[in-house]
Amino acid sequence: MQFKGTVFRYGRDIDTDVIIPARYLNTSDPAELAKHCLEDLDKTFVERVKPGDIVVADENFGCGSSREHAPVAIKAAGVSCVIAKSFARIFYRNSINMGLPILECPEACDSISDGDVVSVDADTGAITDETTGAVFHAQPFPPFIQEIINEDGLVARTKKKLAEKGNA
Repeated sequence: MQFKGTVFRYGRDIDTDVIIPARYLNTSDPAELAKHCLEDLDKTFVERVKPGDIVVADENFGCGSSREHAPVAIKAAGVSCVIAKSFARIFYRNSINMGLPILECPEACDSISDGDVVSVDADTGAITDETTGAVFHAQPFPPFIQEIINEDGLVARTKKKLAEKGNA
């Protein structure tokens, strides 16, 4: 998987209540959730984000409650990948389950600025800041997790596997 987009840069401890405020949890519709993604942190995010853009953040991205709505909202808003110094454990797993590529790379996060254009090769972990020319390396996911993300999440992958076996 390869991505290229403009960076939206945020700080540390971006919690799931900021990613998708609780007042919108009465729906699980991705398109509706996307309309409110990060609105309490960045009122203009939804207006400015374009398909393929990338979120870069500091430590503990996705902390707080364990809602799956958070990675769904980010992905549905058009974000192709999230790069952070670290992720909250439940957000990390929810992102994989929902098919949202995430990479941990503290060095990239220390260097990449808001508005930079960044390309990511999620298969190798290569992160290139096209604006500055700097190249960073994150640990890529093992093949079975790459497959989950490539298949648009755990449920979609499971349905496909069952269909291949004639059990769907």
